[in-house]
Amino acid sequence: MRAMRWIKPLWRTLNRPSVHFSLGFLVMGGFIGGIVFWGGFNTALEATNEERFCISCHEMESNVYRELQDTIHWANRSGVRATCPDCHVPHNWTDKIARKMQASKEVWGWLFGTINTKEKFEANRRELAEHEWARFKANNSLECRNCHSVESMDFTRQSKRAREAHAGFLVTGEKTCIDCHKGIAHRLPNMADVEDW
Repeated sequence: MRAMRWIKPLWRTLNRPSVHFSLGFLVMGGFIGGIVFWGGFNTALEATNEERFCISCHEMESNVYRELQDTIHWANRSGVRATCPDCHVPHNWTDKIARKMQASKEVWGWLFGTINTKEKFEANRRELAEHEWARFKANNSLECRNCHSVESMDFTRQSKRAREAHAGFLVTGEKTCIDCHKGIAHRLPNMADVEDW
């Protein structure tokens, strides 16, 4: 009987918890829920940052991914390979989140079949390329600079033309990487009607 005395007060506390007890449960529940949400969010974010995710739709695998395989970014003397996220997703967290939000429009286009055939992709290639070029221009070719640091460039080992361009435009900030290196990893769209090209 003595052992049962503590059951009534405990039951009363659990049935009608006090303000402090409820707040403790809310804080702990919120903390645990936050950890679970954050872990799930980061896991999903990293899963969408893998090359196998990028080429999981045949539009990318049979078009731009195949083109990448014929470039210096795929196979080179140093053995360093750039993957889709290396060039199309910024590395720092806030820029990465902003890019993922922009990419939701691309997912929408995939869901509704905007570029689901080679013919549709080719018909939209220039528009898609111009969007990427504008994004690179706006962020000062951030993704390029993740691997190619201007400060680390040895201009003396570059060709005369490259040395003059890098020293004259890149170092001064007059131009950014994408101004001169369009088509570095993918085939260029038809640019015949562009005057200053």
